[in-house]
Amino acid sequence: MTKTETNNFRRVLEAKRKELRNGSSDRDEILIENAAEEFDRLQQQLNREVAIRNLDRESKLLKDVEAAIGRIEDDSFGICLRCDETIPERRLKAVPWAAYCVPCQEIIERQRAAGGHFDDEDGVDLAA
Repeated sequence: MTKTETNNFRRVLEAKRKELRNGSSDRDEILIENAAEEFDRLQQQLNREVAIRNLDRESKLLKDVEAAIGRIEDDSFGICLRCDETIPERRLKAVPWAAYCVPCQEIIERQRAAGGHFDDEDGVDLAA
């Protein structure tokens, strides 16, 4: 990968990191308020659960984006963390924070679905 391509990915990743750090709109939904009506309390609880899931997802994505920026720093960006093969540019354009090539990502997702626990940085099954 050329320096220009890497710098382009860095700009995209830094913009995504800024977007994720500034996106705190769901945090207001987490506040616990007292509602007189049972329906209102249930709706607030549901809104809190959705907001917490969204924050968890955004937090994980921010971690992935920051890890990708770190891989740019140590010149390992674009290399699959599991098989050490080059991640296709097409995949990186779609998901610039991708740490794995598609075949390895599919293996990891199947193993996670089967109950495996992985360290996101290197794809190692922590349960083994």
